[in-house]
Amino acid sequence: MDIEHIINNIYPLPTDSMRPFKSLFVERRYAKGTLLYEQGQKAQKIYFVGQGIVRAFAKRGKKQITFWFGLDGDVAFPIQSVFSGEKEYAGIELLTDSTIYEIELDCLQKLYETDINMANWGRKYAEMACIVAEKLFIARQFRTSLERYRELLTEQPLIIQHVPLGIIASYLGISQVNLSRIRASI
Repeated sequence: MDIEHIINNIYPLPTDSMRPFKSLFVERRYAKGTLLYEQGQKAQKIYFVGQGIVRAFAKRGKKQITFWFGLDGDVAFPIQSVFSGEKEYAGIELLTDSTIYEIELDCLQKLYETDINMANWGRKYAEMACIVAEKLFIARQFRTSLERYRELLTEQPLIIQHVPLGIIASYLGISQVNLSRIRASI
C-alpha cells in the first residue's frame, strides 16, 4: 500500500497539505524481527506499514505481552511520546519482512502546528486509536478466549497464518496450551 493511500484512509488531505507531508517520508525495507521502538525509549519516528505485520508488546521481566497487531496500512504511532513526550511503555517489532514508511516525529508535529488540515488528520488518527484501544479493552473484559480467537480469525486471518502461536496466545490473554485446545475444537 502506498503512503498516500494510507494517509487518505485516515483522513483525506487536500493536495496542498498532502504534498509537504508525503515529502517527509522515507520508504525502507526491514527484516523480520526488527524493533522499530524499544520499550523505555523516547520515540523519534512514526512508522506507517506499507506491507507487513507488526506487533506492539510490553515486557515485564522475561514475559512479553502482545496487545496490538498492525497490518498493511496501519500506523505504528507512539501515542505516549507524541502526546506527553514520555518514553514508550511498549516496543514495536516486525513479525515479517516489511516495507515501512517513516517520518520524523518533530517534522510531523511542525506540520500539526502550521497546517489545520494536518492538525485535523492527527486528531482523526488519535480518535481512531482511541476506538481501537477501547475495543481491545472491552474484548478482554467481556469476551471469552474462544470468542476473541474467532474474532481474530475472522477480522485478521493473516495474523493466524503468519504469527507464532505464542504471540497470538499472548495477544488473546491465554496460554499457548489453551490456544491449542481452542484451535483443535474449531
